[in-house]
Amino acid sequence: MSRMVGTVSRGIRAPIIRSGDNLVEIVTQSVLEAAKEEGFSLRDRDVIAMTEAIVARAQGNYAGVDDIAADVKAKLGGETVGVIFPILSRNRFAICLRGIAKGAKKIVLMLSYPADEVGNHLVDIDLVDEKGVDPYRDVLTLEQYRSLFGKIVHPFTGVDYVDYYAQLIRESGAEVEILFANDPRAILNYTKDVLACDIHTRARTKRLLKAAGAQRVFGLDEILTAPVNGSGYNPSYGLLGSNKSTEDKVKLFPRDCQGLVEDIQNKLLEATGKHVEVMVYGDGAFKDPVGKIWELADPVVSPAYTAGLEGTPNELKLKYLADNDFAALSGQALRSAIEAEIKKKDGSLVGSMAAQGTTPRRITDLIGSLCDLTSGSGDKGTPIVHIQGYFDNYTTD
Repeated sequence: MSRMVGTVSRGIRAPIIRSGDNLVEIVTQSVLEAAKEEGFSLRDRDVIAMTEAIVARAQGNYAGVDDIAADVKAKLGGETVGVIFPILSRNRFAICLRGIAKGAKKIVLMLSYPADEVGNHLVDIDLVDEKGVDPYRDVLTLEQYRSLFGKIVHPFTGVDYVDYYAQLIRESGAEVEILFANDPRAILNYTKDVLACDIHTRARTKRLLKAAGAQRVFGLDEILTAPVNGSGYNPSYGLLGSNKSTEDKVKLFPRDCQGLVEDIQNKLLEATGKHVEVMVYGDGAFKDPVGKIWELADPVVSPAYTAGLEGTPNELKLKYLADNDFAALSGQALRSAIEAEIKKKDGSLVGSMAAQGTTPRRITDLIGSLCDLTSGSGDKGTPIVHIQGYFDNYTTD
């Protein structure tokens, strides 16, 4: 064990990306210039990752509220539309809601409570218990909600999302009625035309609605799956994963990224002789202990990655080995025994007691979370992340 440093994550600065920019060239040159300036070298199995935002920007994958409105009206009829289970986000959903409202005469907005799907709370769960409300069964009107809980603002944004979303709908020219429920079928007492806005539970929501007699059911993943009046689109995820660009435009989740990551991999191999892995990343998964949000607002953490990032970690738990198999050893004898155990790993360790406590997640989800924390979401200016040593273990020199 001659090397003392394991995993290193570096944010790499890059130019401001515009529509039509050559990301293969920009990412490659940014990494090479950073390596030269900071005095590090690329190694085999390093990871180069870039945010989904710069990929979508380079693709020019944008859509306006009128494009959203046209697609919603064509698919859901333009009359009374139930909009259920949106996340509480000015960045992620507000502009989408404006477009949805422009495509209907009335919106029946049904919010999950006490929190949305990704952890943003409308009301504290303890207050729900105190008031004797069962969020799994009780359907609340706006009047009932206000009578029970009053006006509650988000602890970080200072926004009352109930009022905020209602105002957006009215400003977009539609009537609005607001409900609070967690059973998607509750919306069918108000309309049979429903837009499911949940992300990771959308398939179940749509299945339940259709089985209960809904007439037209779509998810956000089915809005803007093709261009509308020349707009951007995403054939797999539609509006899911979109972000606010301007007050009347959203940037969609990037599409067709596989060729990009493979081209960057090949370009860096030509330049350095090293075989690196490359991925596009969006939201990772980490819970804020105060705001309680889990992130996870994108439909997937990574929409594209090179083949070496497929799979899950296959690791031994060092403390388990030290406390159990080699409890009688110490010093160099302990180190040698653990190194030997690591070197003889063969095949999957799933189910092995010596692997318990290792993180059971996909590699792309783990690395995506690391990248998301490294790059941040503000003005760091590092939309490219270089990770070194991620696949090392205790025996790596």
